[in-house]
Amino acid sequence: MIKHSFLVTKSHNRLIFNVKKSLLLVFISFFILSCGEEKKIDCVYASNVVEIYMQEQEDSWNEGDLEGFMKHYWKSDSLRFIGSSGLNQGWQKTLDNYKKSYKSKEEMGTLKFTNKSMDILGEETIFVIGEWHLKRDETLGDLQGMYSLIWQKKNGTWVIITDHSS
Repeated sequence: MIKHSFLVTKSHNRLIFNVKKSLLLVFISFFILSCGEEKKIDCVYASNVVEIYMQEQEDSWNEGDLEGFMKHYWKSDSLRFIGSSGLNQGWQKTLDNYKKSYKSKEEMGTLKFTNKSMDILGEETIFVIGEWHLKRDETLGDLQGMYSLIWQKKNGTWVIITDHSS
């Protein structure tokens, strides 16, 4: 009888150990899966924010508000804008160049962005490629081209740090 009691206790302890081990594995698996899901949600949220910001830029442009259009650019001397005149650096320089090129709402026309791809490069960097189209009066003619944008999270806010538009 003593042997039987010993076997039951040993068997019972193994069962308890296996249950604890199984619960630990389930908990760890659940934690890992939920972290992965959280990252996916963060990526979807970030790409939605960028899309909303680009719509706000479109709206500001179409209202003739260049300062509003520039709201989502990094307000820094390190902002890079590559256009027909080459590389320009700085938020103010970029705004000044827009003001020189588009002196009136008529010259600005109606802007439409069409994103072709949006790649999440990390938790704080998104790369966007797309087309832009300016619908303008016949006398001025429409304009169109491509853009590539690097969006980065700075101080908790998504901003464009590099814009290559042609």
